[in-house]
Formats: sequence, structure tokens, C-alpha cells
Amino acid sequence: MTAADYPPAFRPRAPWWGGDLQTLRNMLMRARYDLPATSERLLFPMTDGSGDRLAAMIDRPENPVAGPLDIGWTDGAEVFRPMTAADYPPAFRPRAPWWGGDLQTLRNMLMRARYDLPATSERLLFPMTDGSGDRLAAMIDRPENPVAGPLVVLVHGLTGCEGSAYMLASARFHLMRGRHVLRLNLRGAGPSRRTCRGHYHAGCAMDVRDCLEALDSNLCERGICLIGYSLGGNILINLLANHADGLPIHGAVTVSAPIEPAEAAQRLLSPRNKIYHAWLLQRIKEESAAPGAALSESERTAIERAKTIWEYDDRFIAPRNGFAGASDYYARTAGSQFVPSVRTPTLMLHARNDPWIPADSYVALERRLPANVRMLLSGGGGHVGFHASGHGETWHDRCVDTFLQSL
Repeated sequence: MTAADYPPAFRPRAPWWGGDLQTLRNMLMRARYDLPATSERLLFPMTDGSGDRLAAMIDRPENPVAGPLDIGWTDGAEVFRPMTAADYPPAFRPRAPWWGGDLQTLRNMLMRARYDLPATSERLLFPMTDGSGDRLAAMIDRPENPVAGPLVVLVHGLTGCEGSAYMLASARFHLMRGRHVLRLNLRGAGPSRRTCRGHYHAGCAMDVRDCLEALDSNLCERGICLIGYSLGGNILINLLANHADGLPIHGAVTVSAPIEPAEAAQRLLSPRNKIYHAWLLQRIKEESAAPGAALSESERTAIERAKTIWEYDDRFIAPRNGFAGASDYYARTAGSQFVPSVRTPTLMLHARNDPWIPADSYVALERRLPANVRMLLSGGGGHVGFHASGHGETWHDRCVDTFLQSL
């Protein structure tokens, strides 16, 4: 290259004249850099037997172009590994007019789209092995044009069920790609209320295991991919770390999971979430006390008198499931403590502007991720929203598709 091909000769910006001031500016001017990218923590094990792992942050641009990966070295703290464009999930950009975490979250409730699933669907019932007599209801959706691949099992969040908008949208997404889909209703949720006397909670991983063990072997001959939304994601982490032995789980994904339930409860109790909290509390009360639920008079009274979600968990969910109280329940079921023990390839998706689930727990977890767990922490997307510009399908579904194809 000739001199003309390079940028013009360096001239210092006033008042940073001289080598000393040029050097000091980086320390004195602590600018805020909002990166137009989706960032993910990577860890690289060293081969010298030390057990050390180098941490790196990979930044995927909103508008990628073909070209080499720009590798930025620091003082031994971070390093980027080469990746091809095919490895990059699409960067999230909100669809107009659903800007911000609140509108992204509310869209699932406000836009009640009709989802005609391209499938033949059949009701399944899975008996629980705890002697309760409860049976979890599920819907198996068989695609019109099946292709070889794992069974996709969808697990809903708090007050959700097989008919929740995000469950139907994801089911349609995977059915269109020829994948069999199982939409599972947790104990006492949706259609499971008619066949269950009990009720689900943040640590009910054994319920999911009972269902997976009872599946027809023909359905999961090519393995299973689990996808958990919100509370369902936390339940899946409990399953993967503690109860997954012997199950043909090839991969798992969590979307907007409350991996620190205590922090999520505290966030919902904040003044800015007063309307969200009132709406959610009313729904969980109606769900847990619906006809068919086996409740003592004291339990029914506890549900009716609970003024906050914390009180509901402290006075009903916790004692009913063997926990000392809400604090004990949150601490023992928190998925963040179990992630380092997960051995299944797993993708964790979360938005920094989720109005319900603080991103701090994800940031704190980044440096403790095992090599088989990947985290995508997007700047936007809200709570189980991720309604992206230029696409009818959600960003999280497209990330899941990329993940599935990498397994």
C-alpha cells in the first residue's frame, strides 16, 4: 500500500497536546460507549493444566458485513476467538412501535394474534410418580412436513400454559421448520388444572423429568431440545443440573428466566412495576385457586389474603412444597447457583431492559459459565418479547434456530 492509502497524518485534538496528555486522556475521560451490538461472554480453557480460563466478550454488530473478525487484545484479561459470520445470531433491533422493555413485554398481551399451527395436534397426559395421582397435560404437534431432528419441548412461565401467545408463536416457528413440538402444561396450569390437584413452583424439575421419561421413544429417538420461558427457564436449569441423568436431552434454551427469584420478586415490588405486580398477583391467585385445586381452608385463606407475590410465595407456595418460607424457597430454587453444574449444551437469552427480571444476575454469572453454556444478553427485548424489526418471527426464536443447527 502507498502512503495515500492510509489515514492522513496524525494531528492531536486540542487540548491534548504532547505524549503525556494523549496517554492520560484514556484515564481521565471515562466516556460511556453504548455498543451497537449483542454481546456474549466467552471462556477459553488453557491447555497447560492450570485450570485457568481466559474471558472474552464477543460483540456481534447490528448490521454485519462480510469481513475478518477484529481481535482486540488487552493485558491478558480478554481475547476474542475467531468466528465466522454463520456463527453470529442476528442482533436484536426492536420492531416499531414496540420500543423499550415495557412495550416489548406488553405486546404479547395486547396483540392477541391467531396462530394457525401447521400440524396435527394430540392431547397427551403424563402421570406424576410422586403418588399424588396428578397427570400433566401436554399437546404434541406433529408437523405437516417433518424433518429429522430433536423433539422441541416448550415449558411456559408463571400463569402461562400451552395456549400462551409466546408458546404458540414458538410452536409455529419450529413446526414450519419440520420439527415436532410438545407444549407442556406444568402442574395445575391451563389444561393440567383439570387433571392435577397440586400446583407448580420454581423448582418442580421432577415434574418435567416424569414427562420426559414417559414420552414415546419414537418421539425422542433423535433427542430432545428443551426451551423454557421465564419461570419455565429456571425450572429447566434445576432439571439440567440435578435431574437430567439418563434423559436424551441434546440441548436446552432459557428465555428471560428469573435465575435469582428473590431479585425478580423485589423488582416486581418496585413502584415502577405496580401495575404489572397487581395484574400478575391477580392471575396467580385465580390460577392456584381454580376449580380442581386441592386446597385446605388455611391455604385458600393464605392465597386470598396475600397482598404481594412475596406473601403469596411465603404463605402458600413455600410451605406447601416443603420450604421454610419465601426466602428459603427463592434461595433453594435459584437457577444461577446450578448453571455451573449444567453439562448439557445450553443457550441463555435475556434482555437488559427486561422490566421484571434484573440483568445483574446474568452479568454476575458470566464469568462462572461452563464451556457448554452460552449467554446472549441483548440490550433490548423486554420480558419474553424480542419482537424484532424486519421479522414476523421473534428474535429469540431465530437465536434458538441458530443454536439448534449448531448441535
